[in-house]
Amino acid sequence: MTLFALAGALETGLLFALVALSIFMSFRVLDFPDLTVDGSFPLGAAVSAAAIINGVDPFIATFLGAMAGAAAGFVTGLLNVRFGIMNLLSGILMMVALFSINLRIMGRPNLPVYGHDTVFTRADSLFNAGLWSNSILLLLFAVGAKLIIDWFLKTEIGLGLRASGENAAMAEAQGIKNGAMTLLGMSIANALCALGGSLFAQMQGVADVTMGVGTIVTGLAALIIGEAILGRRTVFLATLGCIIGAVVYRLFIALALSAGFIGIRPQDLNLITAIVVAVAVVLSQRRGNKGRRKPLFKFRLVRGDRATEEGAE
Repeated sequence: MTLFALAGALETGLLFALVALSIFMSFRVLDFPDLTVDGSFPLGAAVSAAAIINGVDPFIATFLGAMAGAAAGFVTGLLNVRFGIMNLLSGILMMVALFSINLRIMGRPNLPVYGHDTVFTRADSLFNAGLWSNSILLLLFAVGAKLIIDWFLKTEIGLGLRASGENAAMAEAQGIKNGAMTLLGMSIANALCALGGSLFAQMQGVADVTMGVGTIVTGLAALIIGEAILGRRTVFLATLGCIIGAVVYRLFIALALSAGFIGIRPQDLNLITAIVVAVAVVLSQRRGNKGRRKPLFKFRLVRGDRATEEGAE
């Protein structure tokens, strides 16, 4: 692998760490299988690209893209909470609707931002690190998002969000409004995904209406790989795993694509992704089974005329 390919894989991995954090919030924290991300990713790209072309500061444009994603997540949650549509179908409906919305925002299938000031042109002049300037900026975004999520999930509202996703009935009994938690969590999750889309469009120089295809698969792969490496015993490890998993996934893809001697081609990307996710799931399950402590010895309890075996540690 060349140094240029390594830098590109690192950049893409750090960028998709935001998507992995998004899926962590919806899948792991809220237990909400959300397919909106395939639409909110290009939504962030479309909004930020349109804003940059119209002379908006690139950092403000990136923020606007993230807020557009938050609005999309809010609507997905509203379809589920207010109108009773099942969570999976709510995400599918919003994903389909966002395809047309993104076309409306851009006015055409793709919108280039070549020649315009972006956050990455700012990074080149700010860090002056040449090939690694983009990676430094994306690392700051990824680590910043991780630290904010770590802090938020330890606040009173964040704990309520976690309780709602873990056991909705118990949370409601404690006075937590599950509907409000769902709306908040979905907004945060899709804001993170749209932030990734905003940065991706500026890094690639173009926003495209189809750039969100397969986003959820990539994010899930990063999430599962991270869990296989670090586990998810704590929020800190789980969010750190999202970043490490995304980087490892993209490095593995870059290595696989550069290994032409075994016949791997770019069109095999989906097959490679499926294999990586399957291996990560198996490793994660084995790790979970090994983590279960077995009783040090067994003894027999006699209750009436019945004998049962009990374990003790």
